[in-house]
Amino acid sequence: MAASKPVEAAVVAAAAPSSGSGVGGGGATAGPGTGGLPRWQLALAVGAPLLLGAGAMYLWSRQRRRREAGGRGDAGGLKRNSERKTPEGRASPAPGSGHPDGSGAHLEMNSLDRAQAAKNKGNKYFKAGKYEQAIQCYTEAISLCPIEKNADLSTFYQNRAAAFEQLQKWKEVAQDCTKAVELNPKYVKALFRRAKAHEKLDNKKECLEDVTAVCILEGFQNQQSMLLADKVLKLLGKEKAKEKYKNREPLMPSPQFIKSYFSSFTDDIISQPMLKGEKSDEDKDKEGEASEVKENSGYLRAKQYMEEENYDKIISECSKEIDAQGKYMAEALLLRATFYLLIGNANAAKPDLDKVISLKEANVKLRANALIKRGSMYMQQQQPLLSTQDFNMAADIDPQNADVYHHRGQLKILLDQVEEAVADFDECIRLRPESALAQAQKCFALYRQAYTGNNSSQIQAAMKGFEEVIKKFPRCAEGYALYAQALTDQQQFGKADDMYDKCIDLEPDNATTYVHKGLLQLQWKQDLDRGLELISKAIEIDNKCDFAYETMGTIEVQRGKRS
Repeated sequence: MAASKPVEAAVVAAAAPSSGSGVGGGGATAGPGTGGLPRWQLALAVGAPLLLGAGAMYLWSRQRRRREAGGRGDAGGLKRNSERKTPEGRASPAPGSGHPDGSGAHLEMNSLDRAQAAKNKGNKYFKAGKYEQAIQCYTEAISLCPIEKNADLSTFYQNRAAAFEQLQKWKEVAQDCTKAVELNPKYVKALFRRAKAHEKLDNKKECLEDVTAVCILEGFQNQQSMLLADKVLKLLGKEKAKEKYKNREPLMPSPQFIKSYFSSFTDDIISQPMLKGEKSDEDKDKEGEASEVKENSGYLRAKQYMEEENYDKIISECSKEIDAQGKYMAEALLLRATFYLLIGNANAAKPDLDKVISLKEANVKLRANALIKRGSMYMQQQQPLLSTQDFNMAADIDPQNADVYHHRGQLKILLDQVEEAVADFDECIRLRPESALAQAQKCFALYRQAYTGNNSSQIQAAMKGFEEVIKKFPRCAEGYALYAQALTDQQQFGKADDMYDKCIDLEPDNATTYVHKGLLQLQWKQDLDRGLELISKAIEIDNKCDFAYETMGTIEVQRGKRS
């Protein structure tokens, strides 16, 4: 049956299925929206509880470092100056707050008033887009402000940082935000501005520390900070995975994965069994080796190796057909490109796909399949316009090809064009009524539309639709996987876990399912050990599952591990 890949993974799979960047893990893609939630809500595939724990680790470690270095406070906000009570930019000096006998009160009030006046003048320049003049005014306010007026002084530094931000002077932004946070450790605006500056300066770990603090202080309610947390976590996870597994050999995915990948295509000539007459009699020599095909064709030998699951020889045999310009050259180009994609070599795959697409005399289904795979590759590379063009071209040249609508429907989900996705799945189902995969993914698209629209009645209808799909197609692992994601959204964790178990029963060698089951343990029970055990199992099954490596790297980043 079809692969138990989430929607994003299924799209990405056409380009590089071994990456397996699932709905919780983005990817690519994530791109990417992904899955049944808006991307910012899926930002932390391991769930807000784990980020909360990771945030506490980061903030505690930073507080300790600052204490050891003699710093003035904790930028993460574990402590806060209690006098920060007035709204930003509107603080007033307390009467008699200078010398104990009040003799310096009048002078101090004048200094603070002058500082506030300079700040207000700076605000006018800022609104007018005159940022250099605004910076001069904020600098004057800082110099005039009494040093014990932490709340006011922190505001002046933050305002100057905002002006530096408009000029894209990121180092100065970070420096002024640091001053503001030292004076007011729970200053969310300054923390978030510094996080963005760290992102621009490519200080990912520092960015993560700040945005984690912001997420905690805001109770995980702000979309912008969640988006930034998503982005930097994924980048750090990829770096961690690349560093830790840089010596990993680029091997083929597991045979189960390859078969599952090809099963997502129904109109794909190169994945069809060899025709009668292409092979010689099924005689075997004494060593049990299969006899060669009748024709001296590298492509036909590659096809025979496919049937034998001897995948490592396919690229070389296709190359022989291509070099000889044999009669199966178009098929060989497409098959070679497909296996380049399977091993993650998109650069080598693209020229082959380009050639197939340009061969006007080639079978139209070969060209359409090449367009689907190139379009999926473009989507993985975050080029949605090129991806859309390829899928639309495939639909134009082969309008009765169910694969086009199936894979374009997945693309539309990633682009948040849910109504168009449903229409494509409907067309796929019309052409192939028994397409379990398309029916499961249509149900998922409807669920996503209901969930993002916060329509409870439609959500319930979609959940019922999942039940009907898995009842009608009990051997379709994809149905259980997508239902599990919807159940997770609805916090029905136990039932979601059962659905992942169904996936594993049907496809015990599918690494992606183990990753998602591991992520569920983290979100459901905050069980890091069990989650890591399941993700490690995924790597054991498929040591080229980038989704597993990147997820492991992300968790290690969150835990603050240093390997």
